[in-house]
Amino acid sequence: MPVVVALGAFATTLLGGWAALHIRDYQHLVLGLAAGLMLGVVSFDLLPEALGQAPAVWFHVPAALVTFVAGFLVLHLIERWMGVHRGHEDEWAAHQHRPGVGLLAGSALVGHSVMDGFAIGAAFQAGAAIGATVAVAIIAHDFADGFNTYTITSLYGNNRRRALTLLFLDALAPVAGAAITLGFAIPHPLLGLYLGFFAGILLYLATSDILPEAHAHHPSRLTIACTVLGVGFMWLVIGLAA
Repeated sequence: MPVVVALGAFATTLLGGWAALHIRDYQHLVLGLAAGLMLGVVSFDLLPEALGQAPAVWFHVPAALVTFVAGFLVLHLIERWMGVHRGHEDEWAAHQHRPGVGLLAGSALVGHSVMDGFAIGAAFQAGAAIGATVAVAIIAHDFADGFNTYTITSLYGNNRRRALTLLFLDALAPVAGAAITLGFAIPHPLLGLYLGFFAGILLYLATSDILPEAHAHHPSRLTIACTVLGVGFMWLVIGLAA
């Protein structure tokens, strides 16, 4: 089941790359919606589930919340260390003749997408309901991943063939990540810690990458409405699944 669901991420990643090639006018609305879906999953599903799966306390703080903060900080540090924050074209214009940087950034996105697929598989091990809601958030978020993979790779001076190759690898990555989880069962305490860690990563992506990109160079009112709609939709989905 996780591998089948991960095929949805495969499709939306390619769709994001196609949008980077052909259409940009409505990208901000799609990204605003994706950020809302991610915020809803983190707040209403991932964190409560992580706290339930990992009840341990580390120095008077729930262990799942410690790994939640760790996930946020780890991704932040990785992006700062790489010197490439997925953002806007004018931020990258000065680096258009550094194809190695583009390949490194695109490869990092592929690695991140493997973890997306792993998260789908891990969530399904926690239960079908949480697996479904996590999958919805990741499938929505992978549109932005596909868009960014093609855009970053090409903006740094790589040709179209290289950019499309990395886009295809990025689309395959969630399927591979989900397949990894089929070979073993994750112990429940460890699963709770991982879900907390992944919730921190999702929160970082939503607030530091997706939302700033969604609001760049576009009026914010409709984008905000899409974000609120995404949060409300996840609240409805999680409420109905409970």
